[in-house]
Amino acid sequence: MNKADIINKVHEKIGVTKADAERAVECMIDSVVDSLKRGQEVSIAGLGIFSAKMREARTARNPRTGESIEVPAMRVPKFRAAKGLKDAVK
Repeated sequence: MNKADIINKVHEKIGVTKADAERAVECMIDSVVDSLKRGQEVSIAGLGIFSAKMREARTARNPRTGESIEVPAMRVPKFRAAKGLKDAVK
């Protein structure tokens, strides 16, 4: 399933126009991204928790040349699935 499929599902379930469904999905995604940029967690009941964590600086290898390169510390997104989601997937 991709974003277009999600938009179609929202359109079918709620009965709004596809343009309104697309705006709703885009708004939800933008809200999650903006919250993560500010360092906040986003918790959606039954789905899980989106958060941003700090990854330490490290030394990695270029797979083509074998050369060592330094990868700087950075923030990366993280997702923890809720129990309801885990149980539904089992």
